Amino acid sequence: MLSISASAATWFAPFVLPICLYVSFTDMRELRITNQANLLLLLVFMVVGAFALPFDAYLWRYTHLAVALVAGIALNAGGIMGAGDAKFVAAAAPFVHLGDLRFLMALLAASILAAFLSHRIAKLSGLSRLAPEWKSWSSGNRFPMGMALGGTLALYLVTGIVYGS
Repeated sequence: MLSISASAATWFAPFVLPICLYVSFTDMRELRITNQANLLLLLVFMVVGAFALPFDAYLWRYTHLAVALVAGIALNAGGIMGAGDAKFVAAAAPFVHLGDLRFLMALLAASILAAFLSHRIAKLSGLSRLAPEWKSWSSGNRFPMGMALGGTLALYLVTGIVYGS
């Protein structure tokens, strides 16, 4: 059982899932996660979170944003993570219940592996001819992490609907 409430996950999912799909798509097409998507994700939390969460929990979730943003800036400065990825992680952090962090890390690891393998298989199998202008096909070793990050948040919320407290 997850710590996120099924009710909160149900509130968040219809608004967050389309953003996650958009982030995955634009990162594969352009190798960037747009600021507009990150701001929209944060706006969804600000509005929907006020209804979906108890007020004290809602306010505390902003600390998740701050911690993730500082960590993301440090990882970006070290060349480990792209700036768009760091901003997405920060905008997504308030949606995650702290008690689910261990589950989320395992889900992220699985999502990275699945996204990487599916992207490379599509790239090498010729499926890339369906969208030949996408930058991720010809980016060398660069990988569109938005696939894994968006997928992780989407799967977390869907799992929270089913297995939430």
